Amino acid sequence: MTLKEKISSRKFIITSEIGPPKGIDVKSNLEEALMLKDRVDAVNVTDSQSAVMRLGSLAVSRLLKEEGVEPIYQLTCRDRNRIALQSDALSAAALGIENVLVLTGDHPSRGDHPAAKPVFDLDSVQLINTLKGLETGKDMAGKELKGVPSFCIGAVVNPGADPLEPELIKFEKKVKAGASFFQTQGVYDVDAFAAFMDKVKSFDTCVIAGIILIKSPDMARFMNKNVAGIFIPDKLIEEIENAPDRQHKAVEIAARTIKDLKGLAHGVHIMSLGWNKLVPRILDKAGL
Repeated sequence: MTLKEKISSRKFIITSEIGPPKGIDVKSNLEEALMLKDRVDAVNVTDSQSAVMRLGSLAVSRLLKEEGVEPIYQLTCRDRNRIALQSDALSAAALGIENVLVLTGDHPSRGDHPAAKPVFDLDSVQLINTLKGLETGKDMAGKELKGVPSFCIGAVVNPGADPLEPELIKFEKKVKAGASFFQTQGVYDVDAFAAFMDKVKSFDTCVIAGIILIKSPDMARFMNKNVAGIFIPDKLIEEIENAPDRQHKAVEIAARTIKDLKGLAHGVHIMSLGWNKLVPRILDKAGL
């Protein structure tokens, strides 16, 4: 079954992700993905994450597909105008890639080419609308396509945003535009996530909760200070700080959070931040 079919059947979805290299040596990335092949439903391929120039998400997505791993092609609005966005989406479809996660993208000033000119010709809602338009056989200019693509369109949401109301408004717009599934920012406060899910329960969509491994207390404090919508409680930071084996503790916390999210989320998206070798252990410990 494809990811689209699994979402339709209400299966509990498990996804993870890899970041393409800064270069063309993809050996270790493919090895990571193959390690997850039989444990996850799909693997995200990030699109120059944090505005750091890397090998393209589309190329790596195709390489994953060739290895039998279902990719989720991330497509950001940051670097492309509407011509390039539509062209890349059609390219993905022509290469057999139907899962597209739409993001606005981090501003170039945050990355390793801060002088780069941002594009942002479309925002994420407009891009979802555009992909749905391509599925009807026409581009944004109303011109007919020769061969019509079919996508499984994903979007992102931050259930920990404060205030939450603007996030709920964007969530509704993305659902109405045609998003089939959502992946969230990292979840550490299960009660806050439950409150968010209660507010969006009227929407017929799949919400996959983000799980970010806490690698160190310094990382946790940095995220609390710099990543909007993420708050890692002091008690979790103390657990990591006092742990004799931080990898083991990171696995324990992630698995515990996943167990708490069962029955609330429609799946989990594990962001291991380079620790993909730990994902099978997390899933085992979480009973998945």
